[in-house]
Amino acid sequence: MTTTPQSATGRGGKPGVMLALATIGFAVNFWAWALLSPLATKFTTTLHLSSFQQSLLVAVPVVVGSLGRIPIGALTDRFGGRIMFPLVSLSTIVPVLYLGLFGHSSLPAILVGGFFLGIGGTAFAVGVPFVNAWFPPERRGFAVGVFGMGMGGTAISALTTVKLVNANSLQTPFLITAAVLALYAGVAWLVLRDAPGRVVPTTPLATRLAATSRLRITWQAAALYAVAFGGYVAFSVYLPAYLKNAYGLTQADAANRMAGFVLLAVLMRPIGGWLSDRIPASRVLAGALGVVVLGALAQSFTPGLAPLGTVAFLSMAAALGTGSGATFALVAQKAPANQVGSVTGVVGAAGGLGGFVPPLVMGSIYGSYHSYAIGLVLLAVVAGAALLLNLFSVGRRDAVAA
Repeated sequence: MTTTPQSATGRGGKPGVMLALATIGFAVNFWAWALLSPLATKFTTTLHLSSFQQSLLVAVPVVVGSLGRIPIGALTDRFGGRIMFPLVSLSTIVPVLYLGLFGHSSLPAILVGGFFLGIGGTAFAVGVPFVNAWFPPERRGFAVGVFGMGMGGTAISALTTVKLVNANSLQTPFLITAAVLALYAGVAWLVLRDAPGRVVPTTPLATRLAATSRLRITWQAAALYAVAFGGYVAFSVYLPAYLKNAYGLTQADAANRMAGFVLLAVLMRPIGGWLSDRIPASRVLAGALGVVVLGALAQSFTPGLAPLGTVAFLSMAAALGTGSGATFALVAQKAPANQVGSVTGVVGAAGGLGGFVPPLVMGSIYGSYHSYAIGLVLLAVVAGAALLLNLFSVGRRDAVAA
């Protein structure tokens, strides 16, 4: 793959400042990306949606944001985060304003807005290669883990969206989010700088994506991230509906509990990266996936929320956050430097798609059986399969390398 050294656009930046700005940008775009989830039950009531339609409403931004990470990651390898962060943020403003002002009167209108709202979810594929280039290999796991805390933008949405709607109007959270996106885009354009010496690929996009597809780490990390981050995304978008249907919680109470789940997962993500800087990432992933298996099996019996249900959910939140951080520590350590963005795009897409399927499955199962047990057992089975892949593929290679 032909590459050229980056020009002097990286001069003047400090790694800590760049990491902080990238994390804020990730959080702001994820805040926008998650605006529909807290309002799903409201739209279900006003538009008379079925359980499956409710699931589809929150899942569409997820799948678009996931698949969009593949080209956005490759474009970030080429043009850098200084250009791509403001571009993604400004592009996300359009669907946010559309949904807040016009596109919430029917399911088709919301789905159209949700489709383009997915742009916000691609910010992840911008930040990982951007941050990765600013830090030495021995610190990349922690740095990328800190950046991953930006996924807490979904918690901002969960904590504020319903309250803002109840206190003001449906338009309020969308208008505020659009203003914050515009402010961030301006600051990012003025302050962000790409890392000095960043290697810029010059080969065509299709050639680079083909080369990425031939890397073993791409598909190993994609499978693991589909479970770790996919599980986090699935719970963050569907947990309010789950808690309302399974436990009869109010919309506000369910959203607050979802925010707690998200917050714990966010806090554990840099810990997963930090641990992976010190011990093989495969071992960190093994522990995390094992906890997910046990937590999903325990919750499949729909125990009382106090204490067993809460323990099961919080344990899974901690494990999914840790596993997400460990997966991208693995990418930062093993992917070629000039392909981190492309690998991140594919792996990030797998993670998002891993979050797209479960809400649809859970909605369909609940609509047919009025129970979530089968869906949670399926989560345990999938996490168990990922655990075996990790132990007998990634973990074996780490053992050989040691």
